[in-house]
Amino acid sequence: MCGYQGWFNCEGDGAELGWTHWARNRKAIPGPDNVTVDLWPDLSEYGPEERFATNFRLVDGSPAEIFSSYNRQTVLRHFEWMRDYGIDGAFIQRFANGLRRGTMREHKDAVLNHGREGARKAGRVYAVMYDLSGLRSGGTRRVQDDWKRLRRELRVTEDKAYLKHEGKPLVAVWGIGFGDGRAYTLEECRELVSFLKDDGCAVMLGVPTGWREGVRDAVKDPGLQSLIESVDVVSPWTVGRYRNPNQATRHADTFWRSDLAWCEQRKIDFLPVVYPGFSWSNLKEGTALGAIPRLKGQFLWSQLIGAKRVGCNMIYVAMFDEVDEATAIFKCTNHPPTGDGAKFLTYEGLPSDFYLRLTGAGGRMLRGEIPATDALPITIE
Repeated sequence: MCGYQGWFNCEGDGAELGWTHWARNRKAIPGPDNVTVDLWPDLSEYGPEERFATNFRLVDGSPAEIFSSYNRQTVLRHFEWMRDYGIDGAFIQRFANGLRRGTMREHKDAVLNHGREGARKAGRVYAVMYDLSGLRSGGTRRVQDDWKRLRRELRVTEDKAYLKHEGKPLVAVWGIGFGDGRAYTLEECRELVSFLKDDGCAVMLGVPTGWREGVRDAVKDPGLQSLIESVDVVSPWTVGRYRNPNQATRHADTFWRSDLAWCEQRKIDFLPVVYPGFSWSNLKEGTALGAIPRLKGQFLWSQLIGAKRVGCNMIYVAMFDEVDEATAIFKCTNHPPTGDGAKFLTYEGLPSDFYLRLTGAGGRMLRGEIPATDALPITIE
């Protein structure tokens, strides 16, 4: 499974949200002094109605174009890619602090509906993932109200494409137990989990790397472990927690192996997170471009192999479309805009679909269809 942000907007896409997640000032067209992404999408397969010109220029002088997640055809295309490359489906992100009525919620609903249609047509699965980041105290009630609406009015769980876990619709809640001073409490999160379980759902929690012992990025509160014991799936966040293949291998041995054993003792499923690389130079001024390098796929593959070798049988790939922090695996170009001081990453000369193929190969490796070797699988060459 992949995470699907679906949070990109362009002026003129109908959402009335400007250039959200492309530009620092979303009311101004993206250009050399107004951009927040480090990877540039490959739009060679997108139709004319899916393309939005920016103030950047390509090497041939033509305007560099971007896409909007509000566009139905674009989201359907992304789910077609999941099918084409053997990726099972996506957790469609739903940030809780944008669920009030208005254009932001309308955008989220549109992306969810496009994802529903895309999953059905492409034979993929999807599930809702609520991200609690930035939520104020008491805000989890908004999540409860939103889920009631999605289930009662939009009837999302009646879709055959909606992901089931042991026969129950799975709802993911991300951002529980982090020790960075979040305003919402563990008790609020416990009430949210109880509400979802009482509604007949299986619950997955996105938690910190150090959740099991209350170390590193996690709160030191035994209430976190007792809350996790009440859910069905636990998924620790690892983006930025290791920076090269050797560190990734040590992380699997040090954290994932013990995490998995803890979960198996309690009959909870364990979903580790892997990522292809990281960079947010245009989003965070003063940070290095390509801070965690991809190494032509070796970094991602080392994590997939590490998860397999400690006994994991499922994977969360972060993320499908995240170009802000350069963790995207979808099609990105090796020929981004140039000039005027603009700096972007590329896929190091690899084909634009390389990480889609590598992710699909990771699924085959987990299922035992191809060997689990340190070398990249020959099937992607």
